Amino acid sequence: MSTPDLAPTTPHSKFNAVIRVTSGNFIEMFDFFLFGFYATYISKAFFPTDSEYASLMLTFATFGAGFLMRPLGAIILGSYIDRIGRRKGLVLTLSIMASGTALMAFVPGYASIGLAAPFLVLIGRLLQGFSAGVELGGVSVYLSEMATPGHKGFYTSWQSASQQVAIIFAALLGYLINDHMSKAEIADWGWRIPFYIGCMIIPIVFYIRKSLQETDEFLSQKTHPSTREMLSALTLNWRLVLTGMMLIVMTTVSFYLITVYTPTFGKSVLKLSTLDSLLVTLCVGVSNFAWLPLFGALSDRVGRWPIMATSSGLTLVTAYPLLSWLVSEPSFQRMLGVELWLSFLYASYNGATIAALTEIIPLKIRTTGFSLAYSLATALFGGLTPLVVTWLIETTGDKAAPGYWMGMAGAFGLIATTLIYRGIVTAKTMPSKAD
Repeated sequence: MSTPDLAPTTPHSKFNAVIRVTSGNFIEMFDFFLFGFYATYISKAFFPTDSEYASLMLTFATFGAGFLMRPLGAIILGSYIDRIGRRKGLVLTLSIMASGTALMAFVPGYASIGLAAPFLVLIGRLLQGFSAGVELGGVSVYLSEMATPGHKGFYTSWQSASQQVAIIFAALLGYLINDHMSKAEIADWGWRIPFYIGCMIIPIVFYIRKSLQETDEFLSQKTHPSTREMLSALTLNWRLVLTGMMLIVMTTVSFYLITVYTPTFGKSVLKLSTLDSLLVTLCVGVSNFAWLPLFGALSDRVGRWPIMATSSGLTLVTAYPLLSWLVSEPSFQRMLGVELWLSFLYASYNGATIAALTEIIPLKIRTTGFSLAYSLATALFGGLTPLVVTWLIETTGDKAAPGYWMGMAGAFGLIATTLIYRGIVTAKTMPSKAD
């Protein structure tokens, strides 16, 4: 007898399924963005030192530590999803993620409980990193498998588009808080308000996601690989996973640079007002949300590689010159213009790339392979972006140094696109037992 979670997805439920599956993405990115935006307040609450630079570096190091757990989460939770099912796995990841959000909201500061405060914050980031290691992969694979024929690019683009809703919501909350509270009140307790709101949203998202149905493509598989078989398949396809990681470096570096790091860059480096930085970030979120599904749909019509090659190539050649122009005479107008251009490059590339990665990974290890490639890119490059660019600016004395980091990401994307669509790197399948 069939159970509710094994019922196949029907055409009339497509829209509802997109909302249900991407709701967890909203919570993940809402929390990650808040950590980046309130980094200066978090650094004073949990990592107080005599140096503002040192406190900020400790904060971003803790932020980056969570990303180091992502590859582990990708393998452990990814294999669980590929073996047990998309729906059950996505409910599990949300549960783990929620615990990290709660710790960030309610842990007292260093002044109250000493070293236990930064330790608990670190634990929260590690838990979120572990769950996030498969969250994006699980969501992307679910969307690709439920998509109508010829529309995978459009459907998978909503994985990233849902994150932009979180950025817009977080930026609006930040704007209201900064408009109605004093700086002293925000530094004391006001910065925690958005985290409290996140905790209140989690039960709603959990209820929504529990109603997910399993995908037809997963149900159509007669057998599902064991963990050992999946590890063997990953080893066999290590070149493909590594190339997939290079594809995602462009996505994750540019995303964290133009969203999570932007408020800190505007306030601490360009010396613009908090409200100016928030408004730019809000506009970036809206821009990303508009471009992502458009280019996802366009990639269904013209192909993935023309869009991916063009966007990554333009990132390589324009990132540093534009940031140099911005820092030469910082202003709200210049920052908005530069960030919107970088937003266009990120969204056009990402709109095509998520679908591309789901297509090149073999079905039986699709969630694990996708998640491992994505988490490696995020752990080694994207998640470290705030830390790396803060260090680059301090070390080189060049305020436009983040352009080097983003230009490097563009080069990775261009090389990986060429390797995959020239057929230099392809998927390999395990020989059957009959062979």
